[in-house]
Amino acid sequence: MNPTASPVALSFSTPRKGSLGTGGHRFDSGWLCKGCVDSYPILEYDPAPEAIIEPARVIRPRDIAEHCVLCFFRDVVDRVVATHNARLVADNRWEDGPHPLYEIWYNGRRLAFLHPGCGSSLAAALLEEVVAMGCRKFIACGGCGVLRRGVGLGEPIVVSSAVRDEGVSYHYLPPGREVEAHPQAVEALERVLRRRGIPYRVGKTWTTDPPYRETASKVARRRNEGCLVVEMEAAALMAVARFRGVVFGQALYAGDDLSGEEWDDRDWRSLRSVRELLYLVGRGGVP
Repeated sequence: MNPTASPVALSFSTPRKGSLGTGGHRFDSGWLCKGCVDSYPILEYDPAPEAIIEPARVIRPRDIAEHCVLCFFRDVVDRVVATHNARLVADNRWEDGPHPLYEIWYNGRRLAFLHPGCGSSLAAALLEEVVAMGCRKFIACGGCGVLRRGVGLGEPIVVSSAVRDEGVSYHYLPPGREVEAHPQAVEALERVLRRRGIPYRVGKTWTTDPPYRETASKVARRRNEGCLVVEMEAAALMAVARFRGVVFGQALYAGDDLSGEEWDDRDWRSLRSVRELLYLVGRGGVP
């Protein structure tokens, strides 16, 4: 790569002025040298509004609720289906199995929900499909690892923004360090938590694809830039929502602990409170 190659503007959300990129290329005031763009496919952002497989052209709209919860706890989804006479809206079948979209009448309004799969790629694709079907306001609920001491087991985290250390968001937004949650969704989640007297935190998450490559050095870096927690989907889902012009926010329950020298699972999956998260956001947390 030629270090003197002409730069192109890529609108970095938080430029690291003067910091060195790979091969000695500098990121200055949001500028990235063209040699870097030509070398890394992940930076080849294409703002074209339509793709070859465009969801709105291949998925028919449904008679579906405006509000939708993406719940990463499959046992909670199954229990809601069994106890609330849920209506099957769409039987989404992927290679790993079904990810059906359901709807119930809850708290005086229609509410759609589904398990979006794990990982940014699958979750983002399923969000695309549900947007094409007609839902417009979303809350996701799931678990996360904590990066800071003092974040209690089971403590709710309202995500304010996400560090984009995954792949999906770079296909929906220009390269940048972070993506923010929709303020309307953040306010709705805070409102319902305050109303129910539940202590919570608002903070930044680190979205990364490989859970087995969360090294001590990377954890320290993310903690130093303000991340409270780590998970695998938030940045991708926020990017899709922004690209499609829909409202999206995320609530997480603090689970395993990565803040010390050794990983602590804390047996977080056994928490009863985790299984109540869908009910919590469904009761008023969806904007």
